[in-house]
Amino acid sequence: MTLGSPLLSAIPGLRHAFFSREGGVSDGIYAALNGGLGSNDDPAKVVENRRRMAEQLGVPLDHLISVHQVHSPDVVVVDNPWNGAARPKADALVTRTEGLAISVTTADCGPILFVDPSARVIGAAHAGWKGALTGVLESTIDAMEKLGAERGGIVAAIGPLIRKESYEVGREFVERFIEADAENGMFFIPAERDGHAMFDLAGFIRMRLENAGVLMIDDLGIDTYSDERCFSYRRSVHRREADYGRLVHAIALER
Repeated sequence: MTLGSPLLSAIPGLRHAFFSREGGVSDGIYAALNGGLGSNDDPAKVVENRRRMAEQLGVPLDHLISVHQVHSPDVVVVDNPWNGAARPKADALVTRTEGLAISVTTADCGPILFVDPSARVIGAAHAGWKGALTGVLESTIDAMEKLGAERGGIVAAIGPLIRKESYEVGREFVERFIEADAENGMFFIPAERDGHAMFDLAGFIRMRLENAGVLMIDDLGIDTYSDERCFSYRRSVHRREADYGRLVHAIALER
């Protein structure tokens, strides 16, 4: 049911999970462990799936914290569960509170889990191309520092995401990255289709992390598009499915 990071797994007092789609109660296109609160799946099944995830992380269901993701560079600091309040719009969470599992959901975008083991500060970021380009990773690291972390001591793990073998993009997409920084050209290789390229999102994320001073990086190397253990937005579009499930990725400090 989970895909773990060896680097994070070796840290005492820490729980984490890059959940696959296996081990849940949803069916059809959502089979089986769909954690997407914004999907059109039966809400009761999503709640049960999330309860199972929370249990594995060692927290109550209301302590599995998520945000309303909007492909932004915005980060929230979490001290307590939302307690019925609307989830804030953001794409990353940080905390130093034990017993809270902060999480992001994805279906091709990049999930990154962070921890400074010495400062006992954790973070979780949702980095699609837009969030990665506009600074969600740097924002997460900055927010962790404000809670006492040191970027040189942060360990980061990159979870399942769409890999360059599956991520074909058009000319305007490439131009947007080149305009931001000419060196971004290294993350594109020509596609078979004329005027298109294959984008290395994982490599781009790693570069942004390294440039921000995070050097201890684990990458699971899993492609959400080609690996049926994962939900994939792009695969669902190519199969002309009506909707798609969401993977949950979470990290928690043990009490």
